[in-house]
Amino acid sequence: MSVRAGEAFALARAVAEVEALLTEPLPAAGPTAADGDPVTGEWAVTTGEGFRVVPLWEGDALDGVDGPAWDDAQEAAEALLAALVAELDARWGAHHHVAVHVALLLRGHGGPEAVPALFEALLAADCYGDLTAWGPVSARDRWVGVSVGHSDGDAPLVMAAVVSDRPIVAPDPPSWL
Repeated sequence: MSVRAGEAFALARAVAEVEALLTEPLPAAGPTAADGDPVTGEWAVTTGEGFRVVPLWEGDALDGVDGPAWDDAQEAAEALLAALVAELDARWGAHHHVAVHVALLLRGHGGPEAVPALFEALLAADCYGDLTAWGPVSARDRWVGVSVGHSDGDAPLVMAAVVSDRPIVAPDPPSWL
């Protein structure tokens, strides 16, 4: 769960928050740390060496939801992401796709240390959706990515944004793949 639980998606707010990420300070070094709301403990931000990840929206829990209702929830979340991507494409030009499943494979077979810190942060926050990314998009040479996904069929879908001071690219696949 994230601090966005129960909030309706607002495209203008999401765009403004993604653009605000471009001005946020990014740690030059140090460990990855996830911070939560001081009252609820729900995930609010993850920072690590050269990046910041934040939730933009969280859907309803999908406990007991299956079949067409589950498909509808997935399609609705993907439509929200598509609207955000269209707005960001209009600002920054064409995006590129970054697969997150390679990081999941690396995590499963090589442990968390085998996964680049940015991708481990995404997985730790249950952000398993592939990224739509742009970059560099600012005078500070920042890269931005957005995604929607969840860790399992019952977990709520979460839309997240990441900003990085280095290119956002998928990790190399494991040698056994």
